[in-house]
Parts: sequence; structure tokens; C-alpha cells
Amino acid sequence: MKRSVLAAALVAAVLAAPALANDSTAELAAGGLVLTRTDAIEMKSEDLFISQDEIRVIYRFLNTSGADVTTRVAFPMPDIGGEDFPFRETAIPNPTDPTNFLDFKTTVDGRPVKMAVEQKAVAGGVDHTAWLKKRGIPLSLHVDGVADRMEKLSKADKEQAVKLGLAVPDENDDSKPWMTRVLPTWTLKSTFHWEQTFPAGREIVVEHRYKPAVGISAGTAVGSKGFTTQPDWPRMRDLYCIDSAFLDAVGKVKGPGDYPPFNEARIGYILKTGGNWAKPIGDFRMVIDKGSAKNLVSFCGSDVKKVSPTRFEIRKTNWTPPRDLGVLILKPIEYQPE
Repeated sequence: MKRSVLAAALVAAVLAAPALANDSTAELAAGGLVLTRTDAIEMKSEDLFISQDEIRVIYRFLNTSGADVTTRVAFPMPDIGGEDFPFRETAIPNPTDPTNFLDFKTTVDGRPVKMAVEQKAVAGGVDHTAWLKKRGIPLSLHVDGVADRMEKLSKADKEQAVKLGLAVPDENDDSKPWMTRVLPTWTLKSTFHWEQTFPAGREIVVEHRYKPAVGISAGTAVGSKGFTTQPDWPRMRDLYCIDSAFLDAVGKVKGPGDYPPFNEARIGYILKTGGNWAKPIGDFRMVIDKGSAKNLVSFCGSDVKKVSPTRFEIRKTNWTPPRDLGVLILKPIEYQPE
């Protein structure tokens, strides 16, 4: 199996999704923990598991300074929102939760961590959290009812919201006068955080897990006739390290139409830590599970080893991740006989 270099950056970000059709949802890329920059703490190991159902990471940290160190640890959630938010579907595992929409959980040495959460509403690079809170508008624009709350704003507030980049008029609502209903377009930035003491000379084990925001598409253009001449091909090729062997595997599965008989699942992971600890990761292990032996998977990485019918492993020593990770899974469509 040929896979080139591995991936990512440990601040919340959204990986660009393939051109989305009406039956597609965009993935959101999350990552791992961020520590306040320190030369006192080493990451002895990181054990990462990625699947469509769960992402979990186990870290072993060692404080080598000779004195206890207390520092802030944070988990940036992926951003939600933006100018196109009302016009596309976004994969959100727990859309009813205004803060923990990835069902994020953390333990330290096996004990659950009580975390605080910070949320901001940003548009055009400006923090408009106070503006929304003053008017009683929830910051979590993905939760049902936010647009209804905005509809109750005064005409002047609606016009200001549009001017600030917090909303756009609902041009599809022909039943009401212009600007009666506006749709939220700010970006929600959420971060879970807590203070953690790293005892001098002792390892601690930090584990977190969450549900990934998996982008899906009904059908795929990957491997279709002429796809490698299309504008989106270079981006997908580089993001998922799609090679000729993968395209050949897609081409071997025949369906009744002109397009390969697969649905897409896309996972983004922000892997690069930003070097906020003393040294590179001592021992790194990543396992990617494609879910079914019939599925096809492509991602960037070197020295990939197949360890089960569905799982692929990468191991590194004294390693610093160079870039973001994208995982493309193609799932065969099961056609029913007529």
C-alpha cells in the first residue's frame, strides 16, 4: 500500500470539503489537546485511533523540570458556521447540544476531568459575542430555534446583523416581507479547557474521545471517467494521497451507472501539535479503521501496515507531524435486484 506523508495542525479548523452536491454533508476537522507552551513537559507517547464512529487518543506526558507544573490544557472544537452555513449541510454528531456537539470526554489517570467551555461568535474576524448575548440570541447557531429567535429582532437589529456579517436575509421565504427572517452566518468558536498539574518526574496518562463530524456524499466522482482532469482532482489527490492503485481498486467495482458504485465518507483530523512541549513525540502510533473489509480507504502516511481486514497502522519515533490528515473512505453501494 502506498501512502505519502502524514498530517495536521492542532487548532480548530475546517478542512475544505469536496464540491458538495445537495445530498452531501461537509466534514469538520477536530484534533487533539493543546497545552500552553512549556519546555518542562515531554509527550512520551501518543496513541491515536480514527474511525467513522469514534476518535480516541491516549497521551503519556512526563514533567522533566524537577518541580510540579500547572498549566492550561485545551481542546478546540471545530468551527461551526460561516457565510455559507445556511446553504449547506454540515455533519454535526450531536446537533442538539449547544456546546459539546462532538460528545467530547476526557480522563486523566482514569478519572473524568471537569472542564470549562469558552464560546465566541465571530464574523469578519471580529468578536460579536456581546452583541448577540445582549439581544438574547444563542451563540450555538447549529441548534434548532436560533433563526426563529433572530426573526423576533427589531428591523434595525436585523439590518445591523446583516451589516456586521452575522446574518443574511432568507431569500427563499417568499411568504413574508423582505428582511422579516434572517439566517445566522457567524462562526461559533468553542474551546474546552482546564488547569492540569503535571507532577515532577512522574508520567500522567491523558485520554480523550469524541465522535468525528464525518462528511458524507451519496455517490462519488472519484474514479469516474475524466475525473483526473476536473478542477477538484488536484486538491483531493493531495489531501487524501489518492494514487493509481486506489483508482484501479475503484475501477474494479462495477455498477449500473456511469459513476463508481460507492458512497463517500470523509474524516478530517488536526494532528500537528504546534510544538508546545519540550521535544517531538517520543512514540507515536495511529490506527485508521475503514469500517468494513469491503470499503476502500486512502490517506496520507508513510510506512503503513495493515494489521487487520479493516485497520491500518502507522508508527513513528521522535516524530513531529508535518501536516493535516484527511481520510477518504469509499463504501460500496448495495444495489437491490429489480
